[in-house]
Amino acid sequence: MMEFSTWDIVRNLLLAARWTIVLSLVAFAGGATVGLVILFLRISKQKAARVFAGGYIELFQGTPLLMQLFLSFFGLSLLGVEVPAWLAASVALILWTASFLAEIWRGCVESIPKGQWEASASLGMGRFEQMRHVILPQALTIAIPPTVGFSVQVVKGTSLTSIIGFTELAKAGQVLTNATFMPFTVYGFVALIYFALCFPLSKSSQFLERKLNVAHRDH
Repeated sequence: MMEFSTWDIVRNLLLAARWTIVLSLVAFAGGATVGLVILFLRISKQKAARVFAGGYIELFQGTPLLMQLFLSFFGLSLLGVEVPAWLAASVALILWTASFLAEIWRGCVESIPKGQWEASASLGMGRFEQMRHVILPQALTIAIPPTVGFSVQVVKGTSLTSIIGFTELAKAGQVLTNATFMPFTVYGFVALIYFALCFPLSKSSQFLERKLNVAHRDH
């Protein structure tokens, strides 16, 4: 049996953690883009758009991410289309992330007083102009803390992609456990690395939330 030192374990886990970070960034950036589109549909004056956006959010929030990963990876394979694990993982996480971000941002947009909508409408602004110049800049300030906070869930959600063969931190931990027969040591380091990734995001979210509340009280 090949001998693994503690440094060998840590080094391999850190190398795998790169893919966890990359996948998290892809999921968050892609989810933010799709989520913004869903947000506009969700608050649209068109009933069909609102129904579609509401159905999308209910579907992806109401089903397990694990099932979405399975469908993304194995679904097209049933039709004879081979999907790489990284692509299936990215697509599933982007769509899942978008459903939550859209709903978080909708709550922020709806927290803006109606007087802001009425005032901008009285200036002759269309719906898109109202959102771009008046509503979104104000909603953005409110949205930053919960958005940063949700990024923690995205990072932790990447661990499920190991089930479809994507080699990130959790998958590397499984492989190293099988090779070293040291599950406590390996998964202890896996937990520490996840903590190192998520803790700064959690604290940043709390700090931004406190700072925002102070700013509101000052006004």
